[in-house]
Amino acid sequence: MRIALTIAGSDSGGGAGIQADLKTFQQFGVFGTSVIVALTAQNTRGVKAVETVPETMVSAQLVALAEDLPPDALKTGMLAEAGLVRLVARAIRENGWTPLVVDPVMVATSGARLLSTEAEEVVREDLLPLAALITPNLDEAAILTGRVVHDVPTMERAGATLLRFGARAALVKGGHLASDVITDVLVTQSGVRHFNHSRIATGSVHGTGCTLSAAITAGLALGRPLEPAVADGLDFVHRAIAAAPGLGGGHGPVNHTVAAPTTAR
Repeated sequence: MRIALTIAGSDSGGGAGIQADLKTFQQFGVFGTSVIVALTAQNTRGVKAVETVPETMVSAQLVALAEDLPPDALKTGMLAEAGLVRLVARAIRENGWTPLVVDPVMVATSGARLLSTEAEEVVREDLLPLAALITPNLDEAAILTGRVVHDVPTMERAGATLLRFGARAALVKGGHLASDVITDVLVTQSGVRHFNHSRIATGSVHGTGCTLSAAITAGLALGRPLEPAVADGLDFVHRAIAAAPGLGGGHGPVNHTVAAPTTAR
């Protein structure tokens, strides 16, 4: 069985973060391992509190996995602070872990800040050059590139900029576009590909970014090429949103129990 690792924050509400990642790994048939870098007290209505895990404990988790359960692919999610970003990037480099999917989690769906301003530059300098893929939404792409990102052409330009920063590919997500059709833009050294889905009228979109990056990571762990892994991940998330269970009184979680695409196995 292949191993997929998530390095991220814990979501007590179960819809995002480590919990969403492990549920997604399970659906794709890979064994999920985790390094928790932050604890959050949150539900569908918002983030109530955030506490980072001491760097010594984060390092111990990384060492434990390196010794016994090295990943076939891995992803990063919420990394919270500059010191944690540096520590995680160093461990990935030293262990030679690849392929890496970077989900640059900066702000929660509720608006709570999940990455310090200082850490943004560290993500650009230390983490991007290690990434096989980075998966920013429009706001994250704008922060990382220093450019306005609001439509498909600017998404393409942002993706190209992220490749110049060192990432080998960028999937700029279009969920925040003001349109009935969501266009996600994949930029690689080979060119640009658009993925289009009809927008689903729902408020149950908590954890979609985590779920997507985890699904892609699982595909890569299974040995899938990047573009098919991205396509399978987007399909999984679209169906998970459509089947959302309607839990909670705020931004509800997607349904992580939907089946992975048969092509992903």
